[in-house]
Amino acid sequence: MAGVMKDFGDVKAKNTSEDALRRWRKACWLVKNKKRRFRFTANLSKRSEAADIRRCFKANFRVAVIVSQAALQFIQGLSDYKVPEDVSAAGFQIDADELGSIVEGHDLKKLRSHGGVEGIVDKLSTSTKEGISNSKESLSQRTGVYGINKFIESPPRGFWFFVWEALQDMTLMILAVCAIVSLAVGIVMEGWPKGAHDGLGIVASILLVVFVTATSDYRQSLQFKDLDTEKKKIAVQVTRNGCRQKLSIYDLLPGDIVHLNIGDQVPADGLFISGFSVLINESSLTGESEPVSVHAGNPFLMSGTKVQDGSCRMLVTTVGMRTQWGKLMATLSEGGDDETPLQVKLNGVATIIGQIGLFFAVVTFAVLVQGLFARKLRERSYLSWSGDEAMQLLEYFAVAVTIVVVAVPEGLPLAVTLSLAFAMKKMMNDKALVRHLAACETMGSSTTICSDKTGTLTTNHMTVVKTCVCQKVVEVSTSDEALSLSSEIPEFAKKMLLQSIFSNTGGEVVISDSQKFEILGTPTETAILEFGLNMGGNFHAERAKTNTVKVEPFNSLKKKMGVVIELPEGGCLAHCKGASEIVLAACDKVIDRNGDVVPLDQSSLSFLNTSIEQFANEALRTLCLAYMEVGNDFSPERAIPAEGYTCIGIVGIKDPVRPGVKESVAICRAAGPVFREKSDEELEKLIPKIQVMARSSPLDKHKLVKHLKTAFGEVVAVTGDGTNDAPALHEADIGLAMGIAGTEVAKESADVIILDDNFSTIPTVAKWGRSVYINIQKFVQFQLTVNVVALIVNFSSACLTGNAPLTAVQLLWVNMIMDTLGALALATEPPSDELMKRPPVGRKGKFISNVMWRNILGQSLYQLVILWYLQTNGKSIFHLDDSDADLILNTLIFNSFVFCQVFNEISSRDMEKLNVFRGILKNYVFVAVLACTVIFQVVIIEFLGTFANTYPLSLQQWVVTVLFGFLGMPVAALLKMIPVGSG
Repeated sequence: MAGVMKDFGDVKAKNTSEDALRRWRKACWLVKNKKRRFRFTANLSKRSEAADIRRCFKANFRVAVIVSQAALQFIQGLSDYKVPEDVSAAGFQIDADELGSIVEGHDLKKLRSHGGVEGIVDKLSTSTKEGISNSKESLSQRTGVYGINKFIESPPRGFWFFVWEALQDMTLMILAVCAIVSLAVGIVMEGWPKGAHDGLGIVASILLVVFVTATSDYRQSLQFKDLDTEKKKIAVQVTRNGCRQKLSIYDLLPGDIVHLNIGDQVPADGLFISGFSVLINESSLTGESEPVSVHAGNPFLMSGTKVQDGSCRMLVTTVGMRTQWGKLMATLSEGGDDETPLQVKLNGVATIIGQIGLFFAVVTFAVLVQGLFARKLRERSYLSWSGDEAMQLLEYFAVAVTIVVVAVPEGLPLAVTLSLAFAMKKMMNDKALVRHLAACETMGSSTTICSDKTGTLTTNHMTVVKTCVCQKVVEVSTSDEALSLSSEIPEFAKKMLLQSIFSNTGGEVVISDSQKFEILGTPTETAILEFGLNMGGNFHAERAKTNTVKVEPFNSLKKKMGVVIELPEGGCLAHCKGASEIVLAACDKVIDRNGDVVPLDQSSLSFLNTSIEQFANEALRTLCLAYMEVGNDFSPERAIPAEGYTCIGIVGIKDPVRPGVKESVAICRAAGPVFREKSDEELEKLIPKIQVMARSSPLDKHKLVKHLKTAFGEVVAVTGDGTNDAPALHEADIGLAMGIAGTEVAKESADVIILDDNFSTIPTVAKWGRSVYINIQKFVQFQLTVNVVALIVNFSSACLTGNAPLTAVQLLWVNMIMDTLGALALATEPPSDELMKRPPVGRKGKFISNVMWRNILGQSLYQLVILWYLQTNGKSIFHLDDSDADLILNTLIFNSFVFCQVFNEISSRDMEKLNVFRGILKNYVFVAVLACTVIFQVVIIEFLGTFANTYPLSLQQWVVTVLFGFLGMPVAALLKMIPVGSG
């Protein structure tokens, strides 16, 4: 077993190598239906095909760019472009193909021939300030000419597709052939309809299995479709009708003005309008790892690329399938998700069990055939065969094939998908969007949660409540207090403070649809802008006074942002804002109580540091604002100075702790500055003591996660609104990256998105993750019990009596009970609060635990004893001595076996606790499956005997066989009282 399972151990929760995926697929050689078994796994052939297309595309793209740029030196004069009549009639002066050729070819010459970016703006009937009109008529015209921003997707699969897929099961196809032969032989020997009963019984059973399987698979596909739709809901900031607003990327049209910031994915092809320090990562398209600087001289922005640094406004020119990203996505959409580690592990279990079952099937068939041949040798009739004997041989083969059907637990890995789909759907109701299947499993086995404070442990609704300006600490919790501060501080200090607030910001004050002022930006930027407005400042008036020369946006590495502005009276000023200790360290002057700029002596520095510490002790986030003069000759190509600043002041921002998060989280500032400089040996000693790591960079978090994983097992990293943290942790070798839905970059990089920004949702996700793992264990316990008993009963009976008590039709019904119906019943159990009181189950631990082995072996032993007792003593117990005695006995064995499974299914609801009825009526799926199983079993016994080889039972026989099944429950309860190790 270890030799087989080694091929299944290399698959990780994410970033698994293709070689590892191919290795375990190759090990799964015993598969009844490859299409169904591997439906929710990576399509390796499609991925390989897509990789070739991507490589070819990248090469062509690079060549196209080089050729188009070289051609500029030879092309002279204006373009002879003519506007198509339909485009002109709609009010536009350029069509979609011409726009596409400009951006796709990076064709500066053609762009200039249309009047540059401003010319394209005019020809698209839009405005860089107002954007496009939001009227239905205008949007409809624009859509008609330029199309929509959606990619071609594969059409949804209908119910009959899943019926056809279920029919691809190799064992069912063999049984179908057996059924056709049985029909032909039976009709020739006994006529119609009597001779067709056995064959029709197998056909009916196959159809029942196929339609139940297809129904289950179709419902799963609908669930995944809903989840996929939810995952694709990404919004961007656009300006329309002069108002800044959020818009779905699918609603973007050429002419829209999109606002892009660091970490955003470019949602369509477009042209740079204005911005600062924009670096674009085009590796997804061109294969080039070096970021490309985008500016007025190189204004081309391609869909699917990412903003690595800076911010800008973009004019959308090409959308949907006309973009290169759209064309590429059309070829990449069928690659599928990587299989989850649990799916792989269960495929390994299914392969091993299937091999054992195949051995039993071959031996059973050999024993049955040997018995038939031995009898014919004794009778010296081996050269003459009757129709009954041919039918008997065919029945033996059908039984052997059906043993393989039962033995290969095809539903085992599929049960994982069913349970995950169910859990993901339910988690959506609990405000957690799972983007990858494996995330559910990982959350269930996680031992450590690393969480950002900002936006995760806190509400992310920030306000400035304290300031230290002009060497004076002031409360500014209300607008009146802020206005009072404005009148108290010297005019120069007020001027520099408001200039710093409104000039050095990544946020913006805009007019909303309701014609009211609205502050856009991160919660920190919003808080500071709101403070500036409360002081009586005017955002637009302040911005109009100066001209922005250079911007260095905030990122988590620098912990600060800077801007250089040109003053109306001449000269330039640099403003800097960021983490207090970092910006203050860059200052050598300060504005004193009189509003004068004085050297930052030890006394002033000590006062400012004390104020910062005081703010921090009150759980306030602190930022320092500073400025410096940079003269008249500052060039945008130069970096903004790193030192020599004048400290304007400190602001303290309150970010209340979320409900449900303990208020005892303290600020551990000492660990922050020195963490990244520690050696691995020092980290091993330090990490167990760390509770809060202040001012941590993405690299710090990466290192922390790495060491935690080594020390404690599976790690979950939760990021808030940080634009750098989420991608960094996503790339790390961690089990799960979880994002608060504050920014699109956090959402894009996360495996689980907390939609309600509530930390208390995280334990809910963990509970569902554990539920998935436990539910699959319950299902495996139930299925292995059925497997063991069905195999041994038919095998032992074939060896000792020369016939198999469970026929092909009956085994198909049993297979459906334990496979599709069993998965529906047990794999969709909702979680209980008790799950969070258990320790997490590590993914590297044994999946089939000692508890499961105890229950499987004990329950199997009980069922085998009962069934063997019936096999050997059933005729005398029930006084069966007429011509139908064998048929009635086999019916009793079949009925007892099925009801053993019915009651074992109830016992499997909890593998350790005695009370298995708790909450059973709340699980409608479980109750429905049990009810359907019992009702159909009655129908099979009482009304379908001709097709299912059963005989109607008396009331006494019903009571006894149901009682045999019921007694399995007290046996299960007794087994749970036997102590076993946790391994």
